[in-house]
Amino acid sequence: MKQTLTSTLKTVVASATVLLASVSHAQTAAGDVKAGEAKAAMCIGCHGIPGYQNSFPEIHRVPMISGQTAGYISAALQAYRKGDRKHPTMRGIAGSLTDQDIADLAAFYSAHNAGVTAPEQPKAPPAAVAALLEKGACTSCHGANFSKPIDPSYPKIAGQHADYLFVALKSYNVQGNPYIGRANPIMGGITQQFSNAELKQIANYLATVQGELATKPQPRFR
Repeated sequence: MKQTLTSTLKTVVASATVLLASVSHAQTAAGDVKAGEAKAAMCIGCHGIPGYQNSFPEIHRVPMISGQTAGYISAALQAYRKGDRKHPTMRGIAGSLTDQDIADLAAFYSAHNAGVTAPEQPKAPPAAVAALLEKGACTSCHGANFSKPIDPSYPKIAGQHADYLFVALKSYNVQGNPYIGRANPIMGGITQQFSNAELKQIANYLATVQGELATKPQPRFR
C-alpha cells in the first residue's frame, strides 16, 4: 500500500509538472542580467546580507537566492504579486514590479553564483529522513541531489537555510489566513502528509546538503 501511494504521488507530481511547465514557459519574459543588477536595490537589504533574519511570521533567515533557478525566482515573485504567496512585505515589493522587472531580477540572481556545481550524490540522510523524503517524492521534483529541479519553476533546495525551509514548508498547510500561506496544489498535497516535527526533520537535512545557493553581499549604494 505504501509503495502504491508513493507511486501514485509521483505520477500526479509528474503530470502536474508537465502542465505547469507549459504555462510558465509560455509566460516567461526574457531577462537581462545587467538590467537586473540595476534593479536589485530593493532586494539587497535582505537578500544581500549574510545571516539576515526576517521576523514574520516567525524569526528565520531570509532565503539564499543567488544561484537559484531563474524560473523559480520569476514564479515566486509572480505568486507574491498575485497573492498566491501571502507575505505582506514580499507582496508589496512584487506588486511594484513589471513582468520585465521580474525577468531581469531572476536573470541576475540565477547568474549570481555561476560556476558553483552541487555534487551529483547528496549527503546520505538518516534512515528516518530518507523515509520522509521518499514519502514526499521530493527528488521527483527537486532532483536526486536537490539542486537539479525537473522544471525551471521549481527551486533548488540543497543547502538552503533550515529555518527558512521549515517556515516555507509549513506555509503550504495554512488556509484562510490573509497574511500567511502559499497556494500551491502540488506542495500543499505533499506537506499535508507530514507533522511539523517531520517537516523540520526534512528541512534540517536539506540544509546540510551541499548545494549551489549563496548570499552574495551587495554594495548598499550604486
